[in-house]
Amino acid sequence: MSLHDDAVLVLKAYGSNGAQDELRQTYLDHLAAHEDGMWKACEAGHLTASALVVDPERGRVLLTLHKKLGMWLQMGGHCEPGDATLADAALREATEESGIPGLTLLPGGPVRLDRHPIPAPCHWHLDVQYAALAPAGAVEAISEESLDLRWFAYDEVASVADTSVVRLLEGTRARL
Repeated sequence: MSLHDDAVLVLKAYGSNGAQDELRQTYLDHLAAHEDGMWKACEAGHLTASALVVDPERGRVLLTLHKKLGMWLQMGGHCEPGDATLADAALREATEESGIPGLTLLPGGPVRLDRHPIPAPCHWHLDVQYAALAPAGAVEAISEESLDLRWFAYDEVASVADTSVVRLLEGTRARL
């Protein structure tokens, strides 16, 4: 099965209790119209995969200070040819950007969807957002894609991150 086919199946199964149904349909329509809709080269926009790294035992999340955007965000990025599934892409990105081995995705598939504009030549990132559980004693290691990595208590996130990260944290906490 191709990554494109996996994304369609994941999105069809994504249950958001109606709150994100219109956005989910936008993603599905995009994939139906663009066979290359998983890849950065698709100028109409493309799917990305991300994961919020969570340490539930200590009530905290790991955010990265994004090098290009200068914002505190969850780990994530573009799909790559070696990614068999969206979940694989999210877990790979979270592991690469956090430097933490042994992350596991929170069961139940994506937590949220978030569509955001990006600079030309492309126009949109259609982000499929997961949550990744940090193993006990996890120690982060900054990657070349980040300016900084930092653990934030759940109640600190709203003061440093944008609404999309806050909503992702809320959705993640509801699943924990």
